[in-house]
Amino acid sequence: MSAMKPALALTPVPNRRRAVVEAVQKMEEKGYAGLYCPSTLGGMSLVEALAWQTTSIPFGVTVAPIYSRVAEDFAETAASLNEVSGGRFRLGVGVSHGPTQAKFRAAVGKPIGDMREFVERYKAATGAGEPAPLTLAGMRPRMIKMAGEVGDGLVFANAALTKAKESLALLPQDKLDDPDFFIGNMMPTCISDDIEAAKTVHKRTLSRYVQLPYYRSYWREAGYAEEMAEIDALIERGDTASISDRLSDKWLDDITLFGSASRVRERVEMWRETGVRTPILVPSSANGNQMKAVEEIFEAFD
Repeated sequence: MSAMKPALALTPVPNRRRAVVEAVQKMEEKGYAGLYCPSTLGGMSLVEALAWQTTSIPFGVTVAPIYSRVAEDFAETAASLNEVSGGRFRLGVGVSHGPTQAKFRAAVGKPIGDMREFVERYKAATGAGEPAPLTLAGMRPRMIKMAGEVGDGLVFANAALTKAKESLALLPQDKLDDPDFFIGNMMPTCISDDIEAAKTVHKRTLSRYVQLPYYRSYWREAGYAEEMAEIDALIERGDTASISDRLSDKWLDDITLFGSASRVRERVEMWRETGVRTPILVPSSANGNQMKAVEEIFEAFD
């Protein structure tokens, strides 16, 4: 087993936000690689708390939609968090998906153009102080290449292990050689000796993601055209309740981590071998809530 522990992604769930901060403090004591949370449910508030309540663990937001704030506001907030934390914060942004864009009533143009404009404005913001590193979320070639061109890092979410090396080969060699260029992947993780129960947890979670066109396009490119065509047909018929039953074991094994502690540790190492420097485990449990899942990860990696 590698002495290097992974990072985690925790969601600041209502009524358990203090517990999440305390969990990150334990992660810091145990030497985990970082905490990277989504922007939902007060993620930006969580990372502000971490700037004050931790001292050494790297942390950040993985994928904040660029339409949720203006770039200059993001830049000022990120610079403040980075300064207070002693340079431990990084901001991850993405163009998100149609439902989220509709939620923000965003004036959406072309994703690549919108992201390029956002990065330019973020880096041009004046008066905010030293800018925090900016990680771009990307899964498909054009956004991966942009991350290598204008970003300070790249983060995947629900990427396929079998496609990771091919995807990372799109980055410039100097970024692949630069240890400060962040390369991460958020991967759903369920540790349980009851493999079927763990797979059921992931199927329930990922049935929502496969309904998003961008993800289906990515997974088609990753070699799952037949599976995604079947999902297309279910969506067209309005039978979304059947989606979780149609997610194949092969696809699930490529996208997620599940099973015994030793199996999950082995898979984390396989991800590192692809070039993903920071595996980010998104914990779920077959026996409880997010806090129970964190306990199971601690037991697996201690």
